[in-house]
Formats: sequence, C-alpha cells, structure tokens
Amino acid sequence: MRSRWQRYQREALEKDMAPAAYATRARRRVIAGLAAFSVALLWVDAAVSWFLAPSDLAVTINFVLLAIMLVIYLPAVTLLNVASRGTAALPARMLDERQAAERLRAVATGHRITFGLIGLALAAVVAGTWGEGDTARIPAAAVFILLLAIWLTHLVMPLIIVGWRMPDPVPDEDDERDEHDDA
Repeated sequence: MRSRWQRYQREALEKDMAPAAYATRARRRVIAGLAAFSVALLWVDAAVSWFLAPSDLAVTINFVLLAIMLVIYLPAVTLLNVASRGTAALPARMLDERQAAERLRAVATGHRITFGLIGLALAAVVAGTWGEGDTARIPAAAVFILLLAIWLTHLVMPLIIVGWRMPDPVPDEDDERDEHDDA
C-alpha cells in the first residue's frame, strides 16, 4: 500500500502543473518566499495567542490568520513540490543523485534554521514565564500554536530551501540551435 502511494505521489509530481508559475528561478524564489511567509503567519498567530488569549478577539484573529496562512501555504507548497520534482517529499530511493544531494543540503540547512528558531521560542517561553503569579502564565492556545509553528517550520523548511536554491534549467541544445536559426 505504501509503495503504491509513493508511486502515485511520484507520478503526480512529474506532471507539469502551472509550469509558467515556477519556470524561472525568480518565480520559484517568489513561491518559496510565499511559503516562508505563510509559515511565519503561524508564528505571528502564536504571538497573538500569547498576548490576547483567552479572549474572543484572540480566537477571531487566530482563525483569520490560519485561513490566510492556508490559502497561501497550500498552493505554494504544492508548486514547490512540483517544481522540484519531489526532491524534499519523495523517499530517497526514488531520487536521482543530484536530487538526493540537494535534499541532504536542504535538510542540513533547514535543521540549522529550525534549531535557531526553537532556541528563540525557548528563550521567549523562559522570558514569558520569568516571574510569579499571573505574569508567569502562558495560555495553552499559545503553547499549542507555537508547537504547531515549530513542527510546520521544521517540516517545510527543506522544501523552501530547495525551491530557493533551484537553478534555472540548462537550455537544451536543440532549443539553442532553433534560436540561432531564427536569427
């Protein structure tokens, strides 16, 4: 069953879906930036919960930010996966050598970035609970959203890095000949 799902996933990633959206490095970087921005919205959501929860305003802002985040996140991550042909999503045995090497670099860089973000989150929690009484409390919603933000950042950071670093494809020799013949 799992191998069937992985084959289906690979076939889906090999289909060109909106190829103009990710045809150039600049466009892929915009998509990677949108994916990073959508994940950053989840971190903002955690901060909103920290300062405003428990309140109806916090719940409203949480759902609005989550909706905006999902509207940006889902298409951006889908396009990055298709543009990279599954470099960050497929099992290693389904990748060629170049993709496997790129994924290793992206995972290593992503882990360093998320390690720093986890350190910042830990420092914020320690600073937020440094005190006594009511000032030492963090709303449960803020903790949940913060953990969700950490998890999602850790999950998607390698894909964002792959999308950001991915070079433009080398033009085919046939395409270059056609351009010279037209001139």
